[in-house]
Amino acid sequence: MKRGRLRVLLGAAPGVGKTYSMLDEGRRLQDEGRDVAVAIVETHGRAATARMVEGLEVLPRSTVAHRGIELTELDLAGVLARHPDVALVDELAHTNAPGSLHAKRYQDVEDLLAAGIDVISTVNIQHIESLGDVVQQITGVPQRETLPDAVLRGADQVEVIDLAPQALRDRLAEGNVYPAARIDAALSNYFRLGNLTALRELALLWLADEVDTALQSYRAEHGISNKWEARERVVVALTGGPEGETLIRRGARIAARSAGGELIAAHVISPDGLATPHPGALAAQRALVEELGGSYHQVVGDDVPRALVEFARAANATQLVIGVSRRPRLAAALSGPGIGATITRESGDIDVHIVTHSAAGGTFALPRLGGSLTARRRLAGFALALAGGPLLTWLLVTFRSEESITSDVLSYQLLVVVVALVGGVWPALFAALLSGLTLDYFLVQPLYTITVAEPLHLFALSLYLVNAMLVSYVVDQAARRTRTARRAAAESELLATVAGSVLRGEDAVQALVTRTREAFGLSRVRLLADGVVLVEAGGADAQDAAGVAGAGVAAVAGTPVTSATPATPATPATTVPIGSRASLELYGPDLAASERRLLSVIASQIDAALEHRDLAQTASEIGPLAEADRMRSALLAAVGHDLRRPLAAATTAISGLRATDITLADTDRTELLATAGESLDTLASLVTNLLDVSRLQAGALAVSLGPVDLADVVLPALDELGLGPDAVELDLPADLAPVLADPGLLQRAVVNLLSNALRFSPAGTPTRVSASRFADTVQLRIMDRGPGIPADRRGDVFVPFQRLGDTDNSTGLGLGLALSKGFVEGMGGTLEADDTPGGGLTMVITLPAVGPTPPPAGASPPSGEVTE
Repeated sequence: MKRGRLRVLLGAAPGVGKTYSMLDEGRRLQDEGRDVAVAIVETHGRAATARMVEGLEVLPRSTVAHRGIELTELDLAGVLARHPDVALVDELAHTNAPGSLHAKRYQDVEDLLAAGIDVISTVNIQHIESLGDVVQQITGVPQRETLPDAVLRGADQVEVIDLAPQALRDRLAEGNVYPAARIDAALSNYFRLGNLTALRELALLWLADEVDTALQSYRAEHGISNKWEARERVVVALTGGPEGETLIRRGARIAARSAGGELIAAHVISPDGLATPHPGALAAQRALVEELGGSYHQVVGDDVPRALVEFARAANATQLVIGVSRRPRLAAALSGPGIGATITRESGDIDVHIVTHSAAGGTFALPRLGGSLTARRRLAGFALALAGGPLLTWLLVTFRSEESITSDVLSYQLLVVVVALVGGVWPALFAALLSGLTLDYFLVQPLYTITVAEPLHLFALSLYLVNAMLVSYVVDQAARRTRTARRAAAESELLATVAGSVLRGEDAVQALVTRTREAFGLSRVRLLADGVVLVEAGGADAQDAAGVAGAGVAAVAGTPVTSATPATPATPATTVPIGSRASLELYGPDLAASERRLLSVIASQIDAALEHRDLAQTASEIGPLAEADRMRSALLAAVGHDLRRPLAAATTAISGLRATDITLADTDRTELLATAGESLDTLASLVTNLLDVSRLQAGALAVSLGPVDLADVVLPALDELGLGPDAVELDLPADLAPVLADPGLLQRAVVNLLSNALRFSPAGTPTRVSASRFADTVQLRIMDRGPGIPADRRGDVFVPFQRLGDTDNSTGLGLGLALSKGFVEGMGGTLEADDTPGGGLTMVITLPAVGPTPPPAGASPPSGEVTE
């Protein structure tokens, strides 16, 4: 029998329309003449979904008794007996009731497929087994019902039913997903905008990976080797060298430029299985690749360029990142084109990025002025004179004639000039003397004797030596000027680099110390103040402190100079004072006078940087004082305005009561007493708030935490405000876990929030107070139906002395929300403002729950969890 086909509709969250789309597709197939039956569907009370069932054949369900409760499940035997062309099976990850034929619904679907029945089903991304921990990390809700990845990957067709997160929240707020009693908790918990966005991305990426796997299979089956740029794939070639991290980060940036970009790192090893010369570095680089979301691969091959290009083609790579060769230029010139050139030539349509790195050109260092030419060049000059002289003599003696003396002299002159160009003065003089004696002994009559018969010959030999000296002098001066120019350029580069480091926001002191060590070729540089190491560059211990292998740089702030801070060598070669506050210790070779001149400039820069650091620290210490002064000014301004009215009213009322020249009626006396009492109560409340905000600003708020039942806080708060059922709707679950809080502070916060909500609620519209558990926290929501607050102004309402943008001066100091936020945060919780569905403002208090997350009871999810 031909196996049936499985089509799965995948959604990011409940309510996106999977079941609706499944039923809509069933109706379409039925209109086309297919035999369609609804094996099982869950409408969850949604009217639109229930209407879609109308007109479709709904097969009876089976009844399973469990613990005295009758549960309905898919009737597998009935569906097999009916044997429709297409069966609609909702909630593929559903767990069947105990006593059913199969434990999971996807196993029932497998039997239907084996019987030749096509199945259309639904599932959420949260139910995929491999993504359970990721979804729990995003939403805070553990998933009890999961589906093996292999089931979904084995489907003939997987289709994402997509809906924008805000559109889903709007659908939820309109009551199209959950009943009204569950809307507020769902919006505040699982259906947060960030949660929905993350789940949507997860669903789309999962499907993209499946599409990519199918594409790779198709390419393999049809032998397609050229790249298809369906997505950006960047292959980074790793050698295990120090440049690896630079290449990986560059490749990650390239991959991140396009949506769905993929980072792949590859290391080519020889087929003999020999270990890599840098196993530790490769392990660290592999960890970095995985941290950046990429994958690491080892490729076996003798020909490194060919193996790398073949791997990139097999991975359908669009970009290949390699590093500049670390070989010296002479070695590269002698050995021909390197790996980079070969890869570029053979890459074809794969783009190749050759990235420069610090290991390519060595460490930056200033050239020394000790000699115009390097010792290597002088040795090369002597070697050329010793090898070229005898060879030239042999050639000239072989082809000697009476008329060849002129060409012989010019040949030796050319040798001296070449030696001068290569080695400078001393090799040129050596070549001139050696060639002069050789010329006289082998080529000038009488032969084989060193005899100068004619004075003119002696004069010619002298001119010969003078020419050699002049040429070598010119070469030496050119080399000297070249080295001086290189040094000036290097000094400029050093100062420009330091200035650039400061402009880029790097630590100026660290940059100066580090570049000093590199520029002068020192083994170690330390900046000390009062016997304490402020900054240290170089040295084995600094490398260990930085946690890097190689020439690392460590900033050791506030580390005393003790035996635990070794210095190698024990005594610095040079100590440079940095103003009157610090000193710079240099370990390594002695510096020349010209280098000390540049060092003095750097020392001045370090002194200025230290002064700037001290000023910045002073400014950071003054900042809180300025903020406190601003707070005091605002406090005085608010006190002067808001205390004047109740104080004046109380004073006037008491003065009227004390007056002896006026006879007051009983009603007047009662009214004056009431006015005085209300004014004094207002003053007491204002003073209490001022004291509270002062304690919050000073960090002296006394908090006593313990398990608190929210009902024991909310009900006294309602009594304090004199609120009844007509003013406030309560929704506090009886089984709600207690919270870790201070009952007094929490009650004062609730009173403030309720007062604020009542103030802005329309007349006749009650304020709603509800609570629910979300993962390890409990949320208390106080909702009003007032005008609400724009999203960009919600942070301002928690600032002291803010009253709707300082436009309302009749409702107190504007400390209520600021105090509430301070009280809640002092108890380890959070207070946030959110929209009320349908309009208004919701204040959400989140506090830690006391006790473990309650286990699920039957088929009902715990508070905060969602179902289809």
